Amino acid sequence: MANLKALRIRINSVKATQKITKAMQMVAASKLRRAQEAAEQARPYAERMERMINALAVSVADQDDAPQLLAGTGRDDTHLIVVATADRGLCGGFNSGIVRAARARIAELVLQGKTVKILCVGRKGETMLRRQHGERIVDLIDMRGVRQVGFTEAQQVGQRVLDMFEEEAFDVCTVFYAHFRSVLVQEVTGQQVIPTPVSGDASEDAVDLAGAVYDYEPDETAILADLLPRNVTIQLFRALLENSASEQGARMTAMDNATRNAGDMIDRLSLVYNRARQSAITTELIEIISGAEAL
Repeated sequence: MANLKALRIRINSVKATQKITKAMQMVAASKLRRAQEAAEQARPYAERMERMINALAVSVADQDDAPQLLAGTGRDDTHLIVVATADRGLCGGFNSGIVRAARARIAELVLQGKTVKILCVGRKGETMLRRQHGERIVDLIDMRGVRQVGFTEAQQVGQRVLDMFEEEAFDVCTVFYAHFRSVLVQEVTGQQVIPTPVSGDASEDAVDLAGAVYDYEPDETAILADLLPRNVTIQLFRALLENSASEQGARMTAMDNATRNAGDMIDRLSLVYNRARQSAITTELIEIISGAEAL
């Protein structure tokens, strides 16, 4: 009977866990829609900002008075790695995937003899990196009190990065986050934000879809001086929104799998319990019959 009691306790424990995972799945599903819409709405603005800066950078990239956020410091010695993760777990491989990509980049830079600094956005990234790269972590921006990521949080991260750049604390900044593709697919992405990368034939970005050419007033240098710091914040804002949607999608998938696994475990334990109970009842009946025949 002691064995049957242990099985009953185990079954009830798994059922309680199943209720929790089911509730977490439903909460993640309700948050996912809002987070996905926010991420998808932010993409066109961020992409257009990149195209505009790309177009403006054509004529000023090689000038001596080019903005430092575009031209860089002229060095490639110190790298700042911004690791954007969640503050909570129970979301599958979401956090570990981002940290794994960041670790690979850090290892690559260290082998090249570069100095690496880490800025963690989200407590999980800091926890995972603390043991191996604790001396490289310069700050942690905790998002536990934030219910929904907004531009204010992105400004906080962006201002911290810009302040460090003005203090010449690093030469290159790269942010690692998860790009939301679907509920099942979150693509880990490493995006350089400082200096602002310029790729391809940027002159094509000066022409819109209707074939019109933009003229800028005031000159390109003055516009870039205002747009480049804003672009850093915008790109970080997009990364945080993509992360938020990816986190909820990963948590929804993980909790759905956990709920299914709990159901399977309950079925297996129930089968073992019924067999043990049947065996105990059969044994008792045999003992009763044997005792009656002995009398």
